[in-house]
Amino acid sequence: AGVASRRAAEKLIAEGRVTVNGELVTEPGSKADLSRDRIAVDGREIQGEEEKVYFLLNKPKGYISTARDERGRKTVLDLLAEVPERIYPIGRLDNATEGLLLLTNDGELMNALLHPKYEVHKTYLARLRGIPTEAELGRLREGIALEDGMTAPARARLVEQSPERNESRVEIIIHEGRNRQVRRMCSAIGHEVTALKRTEFAGLSLSGTARGHYRRLTDTELAHLKTLAGMRL
Repeated sequence: AGVASRRAAEKLIAEGRVTVNGELVTEPGSKADLSRDRIAVDGREIQGEEEKVYFLLNKPKGYISTARDERGRKTVLDLLAEVPERIYPIGRLDNATEGLLLLTNDGELMNALLHPKYEVHKTYLARLRGIPTEAELGRLREGIALEDGMTAPARARLVEQSPERNESRVEIIIHEGRNRQVRRMCSAIGHEVTALKRTEFAGLSLSGTARGHYRRLTDTELAHLKTLAGMRL
């Protein structure tokens, strides 16, 4: 019904957030009929499959990339409060990272774009403390050994350097989605990330979308994403 992917739905059930006709359901194999039964998630009744919607958000710093937060912090959904559909972010940007984030209620597309086999590229612009040498950038291009394993080779180039301020800006393109990956990769070559922005995702850019604002994807952009994810148009 556009609420979540199958795996995420099982987690919702296990957490006791799903009711059928007012009764709590905790067994994923339980049967219900949406045409006859009242099924609710977090007390909100679902109304059958929603129209699929797709949005591109220019996320500011200070928002977390989850649908809800138990600690009451601001989430990216606060920026799309007028969207009536129950949408979810495709992947995550941490609280201190800004930039391009896609949101949708299309669980199939979400899962496909996040699947490692499709190697969906993500472009970041990182402001670093210090100026990396060509050898250090070469380590990013070859792959970095992190505590959770070796990263895939990245594309990395020095965009700007400021010796007087002892800082630089580096463009990094990866296709993995590990937690805080770009920050950890840069730290591994001896340069702290002081600001981070995702400028592109799956070939889509922030062009024309101001910080804190969002827009619907065009039909052409959606077709591109589905092709990239191996889905039928």
